[in-house]
Parts: sequence; C-alpha cells; structure tokens
Amino acid sequence: MHRVAIANLEDGWHSKQLSEAFRGAGCLVQSMRLSDCVFSSESRDGLLLPGYANGLPDAVFVRGIASGSLEQVVYYLSLLHAMTALGVVVYNPPTAIERSVDKAMTTFLLKQAGLNTPKTWVGMMADSAQAWHRKITDAGKDLVVKPIFGSQGKDVELLGSTTGPAKLPSKDVYYLQEFIDSGDDESWCSWRLFVVAGRVITAIERVNNHWLNNVACGGECRQAWPGDEMVAMAEAAAEAVGLFYSGVDIIRDRRKMLWVIEVNSMPAWKGLQEVTHQNVAVCLAKDCLRRCRKP
Repeated sequence: MHRVAIANLEDGWHSKQLSEAFRGAGCLVQSMRLSDCVFSSESRDGLLLPGYANGLPDAVFVRGIASGSLEQVVYYLSLLHAMTALGVVVYNPPTAIERSVDKAMTTFLLKQAGLNTPKTWVGMMADSAQAWHRKITDAGKDLVVKPIFGSQGKDVELLGSTTGPAKLPSKDVYYLQEFIDSGDDESWCSWRLFVVAGRVITAIERVNNHWLNNVACGGECRQAWPGDEMVAMAEAAAEAVGLFYSGVDIIRDRRKMLWVIEVNSMPAWKGLQEVTHQNVAVCLAKDCLRRCRKP
C-alpha cells in the first residue's frame, strides 16, 4: 500500500478531490504543509515530515507552496529536492516547479523549444525597459506588464499604445510582453489545456468580456476540444518545462495564429472539472502512483 502526502496550504476542494482519488486507489493519504517539515541530522533520513515519524511517504503531491521571503521559498524547494534525492516521487518535480513559477525562465524554455510565444523583455534596468516599451508602442502594439511570480491574473497590467514610457510602473524586475489580442471587441477567449503524463486529457475555452479571462477574473468555462495543432503545442510546452502535469494557457489571435502564454505547475482545475466528464484528480493520482516504486 502506497503512502501519499499532499503538500497544500489548506484542505480545500482540490486537496479533497486528490485525497478521494488516492484513497480510491488503495493509498494511505496524509495532508501536510511544507512549513511544518524539518531538516534534522538526528532523523534516519535527514528529514522529519509531519505524519511520517517512521520513514517517508512514497509520493508527495505538491498542491501548493506558500509565498514568503526568499529564504522561506528556497527552504520549501530545498525540502522537495531532498525528498527527490531520497527516492520520494515529488509531483511535480521541484526543478520543474522552479522553472514554471519563474515566468522569465518559462519564456526562455518555450523559445528554446521553438514554440510560438509573445515577444518578451525581462530585466532590471528601468531605462532599458522604457526603451523596449517605447519600441513596442511606437509600432502601434499594446504591452502587458506581469509579475515574475504570480498567477490567476493578479497584478497584470495592459499598457495601451497611447501610453507614454513614463507610465511604465516601477518594478524590481520588469517582465514586459507584447499583447496578443484574442478578442472581437465584445469578448476575449483563451484556452486551458490540462496535460498529464505528456498528453492533453481535457481542455476548456475561457471567455470573458475583459481581456483577462482567467476563471479568477470572471472567465466563463466552456468545454471544447481545441484541435490537433493546439494539443501538440500544449504537450510540447509541458515537455519543455519538464512537468509531469500542467495547465497550459494558449490563445488564438485575430489572424488565427496560436501563442503559448503560460505553463502552470500547480494549476487549479475546479472550473474545468465542472464542464468535463474526465475525472482530473483520478488521472493525476494514477500518473503519480505509476511513478512510485512498488511498496
């Protein structure tokens, strides 16, 4: 019988779905927070995990990592790296999580893989950021400013082509991206493709009357199959970042070209589950357990 820990921030809907799926597969399931885990040279394995006094779990499903100081975030990731080194299946792998939560690295990897992703400039120099802003807006294009670390559309700004360079918000690190218009002046659309074990298992179309169409921003989910080209693009994006599972966001512009916008390593799927017959949690549990050593 496999022992599985779900690393989360709270025992919400997603964690409950995963717990049911793992228990349905005959596993012993324990929830834990990474902040409660300890490095200890006095323990047998060098780690002390809550609920695992006599050894380690076979797998740790990373549902959430808390925000915090640089030291705290590095500590959480170090724990996941240590678990991996000890033979625990960490799902998703810590290296892939590091790549995906950093939008700059994600963009770099997508570009290296030859995938169509918007023109992007990332750096710390305000003068250079303003110069790149001016270059894009002088060409009549709009610009999106995003936080390097962020999700659900939080703190994302759209700067129109009529906005002067002085309006560029002050940032420690600038992540500037050319805006890809997927709207028809009344609604905007994007796709979320859910990739597990290298294959798209389900997908949704998200529509909103605002250019940000994340579910957290009011986007409406519609089940639809995106077509072979978009499926291949999503699977290649997940592979480029090295994820066991992911939520890949893709948009189609007004010229019908496809663009990979984001690759998420801890995607939510509640909105997706409401419109699909595929049991996402069961698919995730099966793939996670497939990677475990026999008990």
